[in-house]
Amino acid sequence: MTTVRLGPFNRVEGDLEVTLTLDAAGFVTRAQVNSPLFRGFERILQGRAPLDALTIVPRICGICSVAQSMAAAQALADWARIKPVPNGALVAQTVLAVENLADHLTHFFLFFMPDFTHSAYRTMPWYEAAVRRFAPYRGESAARWLAARAQWFHLVGLLAGRWPHTLAVQPSGTTRTIHAMEQRELLRMVGQMRRYLTESLFGDTLDAVLALDSADALLAWAEGRESDAAFFIQVAHALELFTVGRAYDRFLSYGAYRAWPAGVWDRATAATAPLDEAAIVEEVAASWLGGSASHPAEGETVPWLERPDAYSWCKAPRYHGAPAETGALARAMVAGVPLARDLVQRWGGSLFSRVIARLWECARIVQWVEAWLTEIDVKASFIEPVVWPNEGRGVGLVEAARGALGHWLEVANGRIQRYQIIAPTTWNFSPRDQTGQPGPLEKALEGLTAGAGAMPFVHHVVRSFDPCMVCTVH
Repeated sequence: MTTVRLGPFNRVEGDLEVTLTLDAAGFVTRAQVNSPLFRGFERILQGRAPLDALTIVPRICGICSVAQSMAAAQALADWARIKPVPNGALVAQTVLAVENLADHLTHFFLFFMPDFTHSAYRTMPWYEAAVRRFAPYRGESAARWLAARAQWFHLVGLLAGRWPHTLAVQPSGTTRTIHAMEQRELLRMVGQMRRYLTESLFGDTLDAVLALDSADALLAWAEGRESDAAFFIQVAHALELFTVGRAYDRFLSYGAYRAWPAGVWDRATAATAPLDEAAIVEEVAASWLGGSASHPAEGETVPWLERPDAYSWCKAPRYHGAPAETGALARAMVAGVPLARDLVQRWGGSLFSRVIARLWECARIVQWVEAWLTEIDVKASFIEPVVWPNEGRGVGLVEAARGALGHWLEVANGRIQRYQIIAPTTWNFSPRDQTGQPGPLEKALEGLTAGAGAMPFVHHVVRSFDPCMVCTVH
């Protein structure tokens, strides 16, 4: 047995280390995923006025700050027993969807695909095309995406004032009113993204992409097609990546954009079950944190560097005692998207399935955003005043780009008594629990080859989860 430690990873949001135990043939028999940086936002929030959370929690992350804002606003709304006005809800979910689409494609072009320009692939017939498209700093496809991304974020500027760290998303709505002329301008911007996706990412209409309902249909669609998404599928086929990086095939979603349901899909039942929020528990057996397994509404964040067998600052969320994967693939599985279901039934929740689910969701988000913007009533209010209670609890559950994000809030005497956060990467990059079950990434790395001379499949699998480590350790 030999041990290989990888880290820090580049092109990852935050700090990440992975320790692999290899057998004599170089196969991974055990993986330990370490989130090595403690940031302590949950402790920073204690004792503050509840509305301070709207300013503080978006700064957990510079990539998915709107998602953090949304979760905080929903937790505060739940505490105050209010709901946002319809216009406010439409604008908030639109801003979140805009951020999620941007995150998906930032991951694809800047984080994930550059790995295929690794020198280990230089003898492959597609290598030169990969370098031309995705090489860091000079890839043609990445340059096109960055230009499209800049235009896309003008939506956030009009709807939320700025990105990241907007304060426009509030418990009872959004602070930015939209006029009829701005509504038309917003729809024009969505049209620009539609054209980019159609002409560059997919090389086909969004309707055609969304109509793909099976693995066979997807492969036939990609064959011979000149587009960035098709190129990934062709490379994945050449490298036989369809089954690589499979974890538990257990998927959890909090429900997305008022369009997709919350729930859990498990291969054992091959069906979606309703979400039971009370069944979520965070364990700390392998974390440098004190306390014991508890529901996040009762959780604490107390550093304990001397904890025996600990190797990460990340807690270990479990659902009914079992690890669960979250993200775009989980959303699609819970919602019953035929393409996602067929990919998982055929090849499992592999790195290929995760990436395809993100790309597919991009096409769906554009159609949703167009519909939501037309629903906005420019003559109606976007926010209403709130009378805040002095104590109580609230929970905010949203879907960030990387998956299920939850905020649990407790207020006493007008101050935050407890604030607990479970980010998507907390689920996916969790360490072992008290029974020794590895987290989803740890499980997905088992069986891969690593060490000297190995192909960079470990890097592909790690990045297929689109890790955001600063959210993980919040």
